[in-house]
Amino acid sequence: MMACSRNQALGGALLVVAYTGLIASADGITKLLAGQYAAAQLYALSGAMVAGFCLLADRMPRQRGGFRTRCPRAMALRSVATLVAAVCFFYAFRLLPFAEVFVFIGLMPLLAGAMSGLVLKEPVRPAAWIALLAGFTGVLFLLPHSGDGSHSATGHLVAFAAVVSGTFSMTMARFIGRVESNALAQVFYPNLTLCGAMLLALPFVWVPMPLADVGWAAAYAFLLFGARWLLVVALRLLASYAVTPLMNLQFIWMAVIGAVFFGEFPPASSYLGGAIVIASGLYLVWDQFAPAMRWRVAGRLRTDP
Repeated sequence: MMACSRNQALGGALLVVAYTGLIASADGITKLLAGQYAAAQLYALSGAMVAGFCLLADRMPRQRGGFRTRCPRAMALRSVATLVAAVCFFYAFRLLPFAEVFVFIGLMPLLAGAMSGLVLKEPVRPAAWIALLAGFTGVLFLLPHSGDGSHSATGHLVAFAAVVSGTFSMTMARFIGRVESNALAQVFYPNLTLCGAMLLALPFVWVPMPLADVGWAAAYAFLLFGARWLLVVALRLLASYAVTPLMNLQFIWMAVIGAVFFGEFPPASSYLGGAIVIASGLYLVWDQFAPAMRWRVAGRLRTDP
């Protein structure tokens, strides 16, 4: 059992690391296209493409399981939360520098810890709360020291709404993953919802896209498909409050992509804050599965499924 938990921890952590690389690359494409197209146009196309990838993946002999779910209400909540998060992140990337969005992404572990207790009834140990607060301290180092008035303030509000809805979507993924293993359904329905909602607004915002931008949208959809699939599987292996700090590894990818492709260089304090946040995330994974920490009271609900 202990060896199984260790394997789950390692497997879940590696999946999250792979997820961060894929999702940061997808976010880079979002920022590239956000200034040229409305959210409805990008997400109608990408949502349809991701749903199509799911249909193709379901044809694979090893995967065939259809899209039935035993948690229709939780799936609906996850789909709506994913829709809200996607739209809010889109406009956050339009209004804020690329790496600055990480300030708010860094708050997701604290939100996940709160939601784990309230929604999933997965208790967060005091030592884990200390690590989460240390991660929040790291986020303070990332806070921007300048802005452009109301434009920046609006971006901050939108980014905060994005991380709240995004964290809730992940919490629902963890909830669903504890009772069923059909990860593909958790990718299919949120993206089908995203596509359907955006199609309603598409006629009012459509702008002709050159072939190159269609290619970028397809690349975004493929990266998003892979990232969300990996994340759903990881959330079956690790508690959401342990997954979200590891997701802060995105800061490294975001800083590199922002510098190389957008000429945005965060200050030295941002790197210090990023190091603190990442260290707190690694501790949370170790705390959840290290043998020395398995002294929980008998009968108390464990965080591993």
